[in-house]
Amino acid sequence: MAAMKIEEPPVLKGDAETEEERSHRRRWWILAVLGIAQLMVILDSTVVNIALPTAQHALHFSSADRQWIVTAYSLAFGSLLLLGGRISDYIGRKNALIIGLVGFALASALGGFSVNFTMLVIARSIQGVFGALLAPAVLALLTTTFNDPAERGKAFGIYGAIAGAGGALGLLLGGALTSYASWRWTLFINLIFAIIGTTGAVLLLRRDRGTDNDPLNWSGVLTATVGLFALVYGFSHAETTTWSNHYTLGSFAVAAVLLISFVRIQTRTKYPLLPMRVIADRNRGGALFAMLLGGSGMFGVFLFLTYYLQETLGFSPVLTGVAFLPMVIALSFSAQISNIILLPRVGPRPLIPAGMVVAAGGLFWLTKLTITSSYISDVFPALIVLGLGIGFMFAPAINTATYGVEAHDAGVASASVNTAQQVGGSIGTALFNTLAASAATSFLVGRTLTHHNVELSTVHSYTAVFGYTAMLFLGGAVVTALLLRSGAPQVAKGDVVAVGH
Repeated sequence: MAAMKIEEPPVLKGDAETEEERSHRRRWWILAVLGIAQLMVILDSTVVNIALPTAQHALHFSSADRQWIVTAYSLAFGSLLLLGGRISDYIGRKNALIIGLVGFALASALGGFSVNFTMLVIARSIQGVFGALLAPAVLALLTTTFNDPAERGKAFGIYGAIAGAGGALGLLLGGALTSYASWRWTLFINLIFAIIGTTGAVLLLRRDRGTDNDPLNWSGVLTATVGLFALVYGFSHAETTTWSNHYTLGSFAVAAVLLISFVRIQTRTKYPLLPMRVIADRNRGGALFAMLLGGSGMFGVFLFLTYYLQETLGFSPVLTGVAFLPMVIALSFSAQISNIILLPRVGPRPLIPAGMVVAAGGLFWLTKLTITSSYISDVFPALIVLGLGIGFMFAPAINTATYGVEAHDAGVASASVNTAQQVGGSIGTALFNTLAASAATSFLVGRTLTHHNVELSTVHSYTAVFGYTAMLFLGGAVVTALLLRSGAPQVAKGDVVAVGH
């Protein structure tokens, strides 16, 4: 009996210590898995874009239809993010991550084997559905895995760099795959990411139980999903038609009614889809606003600077991707510095507005581009400044938007971050395309319609967009400086619980 009393407790204690040590030791490998999964989702916003002309030629669809390859993904992804975040809270983040990865991979394979336009659009829509489950699970796992302030800064610095630079990396990867393999490999490449991510998730993540057992608020689900769908569709439709088109205006009207109804429902129901406490915090609200503006500006920059590099400077798709690498490096550097060293000391208030101001400086630099500018003297330094600013903006914003959130709200809080960035991207793409077209038309008024003048008007439209984006960032700097609280972020002990590994 005495022997049993002495022997049993050490076995139980040792097992508990071994599991805790194993989880702690695996946390950086978990970050690698989450980074791969997030990179796959972010890449898909731009990697397919480079391949669209080739895919259009291979599958014989029209230029008008081409837009739907992008829109199908963004509609499904943007409208289902809040639901995806809440589902991950219900079924557990590991389950959500694995289901999202496998579903995204299968949809990518379907797209890669497409024999016609319809098949490709369906595949892109399914990608968006599983992406909406995958993206919130990734950020929720990151939030709950890294709750030590010092390590959290490093982890979110890496995640912020991926979020900010993923679009540029997508251009590089898309150009390389399209040039040296096939447009289909811009979709097949996701299978490699998904296999690595799924294997890592199965081996490294402990199966966590769902943290939210409340009934699903179906009225909230319907108003949020259809409202966000209408909002994203409205901006996508405006891009291909006009802002005054009756379908565009109708979409915005439906979105306004449903999203206002959604907020009213969330404030009155016992089991909200998006608890208002998640976004009511000043720091979190300011960070989400920064993600909205950041997503809007980044999509505009990538789109029009890509046009400039390829159409004006004559860069190939691969060289265009390489041209963005200085920005990626600068962004990664500033994301780490801001999150690891500065955010724990000074908080988000000086960092996010300062990042927007610095990014605006890089954009104002780009407004000086002409048809005779060179990459080394005119584009390269501007990209360095822009990357530094975006790193200071994105990484602290993502960290702040998920800091201190309760464990059972981590999924929906993460979904809010992704929703802000995705909706921002839809707004930016539509708005800046319209402004660019207007700037080009205005430039040609009173000028002879020669090839040289058309080329000048095209570059003028790009620089006009860079100027508008810079002013958007400056306005965002003022708003976020007013919204965000001063001082290092404080959170009650236990608000964030490591449940994801």
